[in-house]
Amino acid sequence: MNQQILQPQLRHLCDLDVELGTPIELGDGPRGRRRIIPIVGGRVTGERLSGRILDLGADWQTIFADGTAELDTRYSMETGDGAVIDIRNYGYRHGPKEVLERLARGDAVDPALYYMRTQPRFETGDARYLWLNRIVCIGSGARLKDGVRITFFEVL
Repeated sequence: MNQQILQPQLRHLCDLDVELGTPIELGDGPRGRRRIIPIVGGRVTGERLSGRILDLGADWQTIFADGTAELDTRYSMETGDGAVIDIRNYGYRHGPKEVLERLARGDAVDPALYYMRTQPRFETGDARYLWLNRIVCIGSGARLKDGVRITFFEVL
């Protein structure tokens, strides 16, 4: 039996403009420099998913010796029609040293100059959005001075 494996396709899910609080520096740990960056709000916009990011959550980052940031976020959103959705988003941001230094200073940097990709997972008990519990997504993002802009794509 000769079965052809389908090549995955991407479909836009939503765009997030995430507002961040002041980072809390934990110092150097066994795996790298640790920090917690509060997630304090924002917007989610998209044809199939939209609403607001709630003021409860954070990014528990680890910065490795080579400057790579391991992103480990957990936060929630509320849709325009009242559903609450948990988002866990894991990924990496890395690039040339001078580009990462500019990002750390809060400079505006073209996201094409560095890599910022994530793997979001959604969880909800709201019947209208149960489909989110069963999809695989990827995200592509940009670090801004006081926030993050990220686009999520559903893998088809």
